Formats: sequence, C-alpha cells, structure tokens
Amino acid sequence: MPKVLEALLKETSWKESLKEEWQEPYIQELSKFLEQENREGKTILPPKHHWFEALNATPLDEVKVVILGQDPYPTVGHAHGLCFSTDDSVKPLPKSLQNIYKELYNDVGIQNRSANLGAWAKQGVLLLNSVLTVVEGEANAHKDKGWELFTDKVIALVNEQCEGVVFVLWGAYAQKKGKQIDSTKHLVLNDPHPSPLSAYRGFWGSKPFSRVNGYLVKQGKEPIDWQLSDGSSYTLF
Repeated sequence: MPKVLEALLKETSWKESLKEEWQEPYIQELSKFLEQENREGKTILPPKHHWFEALNATPLDEVKVVILGQDPYPTVGHAHGLCFSTDDSVKPLPKSLQNIYKELYNDVGIQNRSANLGAWAKQGVLLLNSVLTVVEGEANAHKDKGWELFTDKVIALVNEQCEGVVFVLWGAYAQKKGKQIDSTKHLVLNDPHPSPLSAYRGFWGSKPFSRVNGYLVKQGKEPIDWQLSDGSSYTLF
C-alpha cells in the first residue's frame, strides 16, 4: 500500500521532496489502516485519485499561500481533495464556504458562486486538509491514523523551502498545527474559523484576501485572482 499511496502523488516537485517519507513507520501503519477500511467495505472519501489533489494541483515550488483545513467533507460527491472546495454540482454551498465567500465579498467586492476552488490552487494556493481521507457519513473517522504526520511534513517543506508564503490558519485546530511555521520569513494569519459556530468571533471583518494579496505584492509576487468562473446560477446572498 505505501507504493500505492506514492503512485497517487503525481506532481514532480512534491514527489521528489517526499520520496523518503514513504518508508516511515507511520506511513506503513496508515497504509494498513486504509487497506482494512477498504476490506470492510467502507466508502473512503474523496475517491482515491483525489487523495493528493492539493499537492498535485499546486507544486511545491509554486506555493504562495497555504489555506489549512481539517478533513474532507464526509458526503459522497462533495470532497475532491481541496480543503473547503467541492464540486459545482453541490447545492447549496457548504456553510463554511458560504461564509468564506461572504467575507471575500465584504473584503474585496468579489462574489463567487462556483464551489470549486481549483482555480485558486492553480495560482499557488495550497488547499491542504490536515487529514486527507474520511469515511462516508463519519467526520473525523480517519483522525490520528497518520495523515497528520504526513501533512506536518508538507507544511515543514513549505516552511523550509519557500520564501514569503502566506499561511491562512482559520481556527484553533489549524493554528495549533501551524506552530512550526517561521513567522520571520512568512506571514501567518491566525483568525477564527469561518464555520457558522465561530465566524462571529472575529472571522467577519478579518479581511484575509486583501491581506494575502497585500503581502504577496510586497514580496514582488503576483496577487491571487480570487474571482472564479460561475459554476452555477444560484444566488449566494
């Protein structure tokens, strides 16, 4: 199974940087666990070819922003490997994504309806979940099985090999995971989570999108175009 996992990672800069990771004991245990889940007939989300979608979509040497999520949506057809993102066929938008879009509109005047954040990923926004798989209908089902160690390594690589990255850490979970980040060489935005349960605690008005782009411009980098092509016609607000 470690070789199966390794084969799912296609992007060359990540593949090279993570090549030693597949021999780590935790990867062996994670692989056994995923095999057992599969043998038991559980539906693992997202589909296997999307497990490393965040890395495959955003090469290490092109990372400008990291947005850190927790684990995939546990509903069939929703998760596709990019945190907070989902397929355009999903209606209504997940509530956290709705709130992200409301803050985007209030911050920079952009109104998105597309649920798929792939266009952000292609511009250097690493949309990384801490845990890369889940079981249908069971949020956090794959917590503490090894994925967190793998994504810690991913964050460490960005921290060490990239310069002037913006880490967007929404909520206590992401902020704890991001403690290893060197804030002297990167910008770390620690704000409340966009979930309806916590957005009122300071997510509203935090202006993450303009702060991200302001920093990138100061670093001499192209800002992120947050506008997405409309994937559907339903009204967000």
